[in-house]
Amino acid sequence: MAAKSKGVTPKQKSSILAAAWRGWNNWPLYVRIIVAMFAGVLLGLVLGKRAMVMEIPSKIILQLLGALAPPLILVAVTHVLMTTAIPGKKAARLVGLLVLNTTVAILIGLGVANSLQPGRWGVVAPPATVEQQDTGVNPWELLVQNVPKSLLGPLGDKQNIIGVIIIALAFGIALRGVRDKSVGTVQDLVEVGYNTLLVVLHWIIQLVPLGVLAIVSKVIGTEGFAPFKAMLAFVVAVLVALSLQTVWYLLRIQFLSWARPWDVLRGMRDALVMAFSTDSSTATMPVTYACLKDNVGISEESASLGALVGANFNNDGTALYEAMAALFVAQLIGTDLSLSQQMLIVLTSIIASVGAAGIPEAGLVTMTLVFTAVKLPTEYIAMLLTVDWFLDRCRTTINVLGDVNVSCLLDGKRKR
Repeated sequence: MAAKSKGVTPKQKSSILAAAWRGWNNWPLYVRIIVAMFAGVLLGLVLGKRAMVMEIPSKIILQLLGALAPPLILVAVTHVLMTTAIPGKKAARLVGLLVLNTTVAILIGLGVANSLQPGRWGVVAPPATVEQQDTGVNPWELLVQNVPKSLLGPLGDKQNIIGVIIIALAFGIALRGVRDKSVGTVQDLVEVGYNTLLVVLHWIIQLVPLGVLAIVSKVIGTEGFAPFKAMLAFVVAVLVALSLQTVWYLLRIQFLSWARPWDVLRGMRDALVMAFSTDSSTATMPVTYACLKDNVGISEESASLGALVGANFNNDGTALYEAMAALFVAQLIGTDLSLSQQMLIVLTSIIASVGAAGIPEAGLVTMTLVFTAVKLPTEYIAMLLTVDWFLDRCRTTINVLGDVNVSCLLDGKRKR
């Protein structure tokens, strides 16, 4: 009797693939991005000019992200303003300090980017305009066109039924997790909407490494390594700008607070190291508060306002990075941004940074709004992700240091 075949069954293959996917997702996002980056380099070298087709996945991922960004920022800011208690006595001063710090951060970023011009280190061709050909519709372009560019856009377009189905599927599945939650107040309704949007955002972020692989392979295959020389210059420029922002914080503490800058840095070591290692100002918030109160000696009221309330609005490092990223991409593709466009970047970055602290990969989400405001191609955001895993940690540390700065200034020149 013939021996039975011991080949792998379809069910076993499915289980193996599911286990591999779970294992892959258990890796930190920055590790998956690094792996995807190197895989993209190899794929680009193998495919050469044929790697142009890899632009499609990155376009789809960033288009989905761009569709989700406006409603997510709207609900996030609404949620923060509804749930955050700000004492009337110090509210105006707190808001003034936050707006000033964020504005200075953006102006420093634009100043460094205009001075060093990191994008000029390696110019790439601007995105080509796709022309309709008589030979028929390109199925890939048809797919990109049907992916929603905004959540409400497909609802007003009778031709884009696929876009409506994508939105319905995403939110139908996401809402299953909160279908039993009672909605008794307006705040409950906002929280349900916020949490649902975060679930959908999490799904898209899981696809980010694929977007990195796609754009890196496309750039390497069609442009070579020249654009990545510019990426190194961009990293240096961002670090210079973040260092200047740190100097701004410390000078303000020196002259407008009783605390001494060196004592503040020494007392905040645990919080700053945690911010860099966890890449989350929200996760660091309790440590920031404790260090301010116990190590530095800031009063409980000032520490809570700066570290707990201000942290929801204060994203100086993120705003600085977004402004620099927009100018860098414009330089990279040979586009000159006028002074009015750069001022629009300032305004958009300030607005987009409010309430973004609680959003995963906040810089990635809000950057699509900044790019769209000045009509820059959002597909180049995927290329920035090759260095974002490192720069994100640096700007998160600056975000936390900004909270520390606000707490020290609120405490005044005389220790309580």
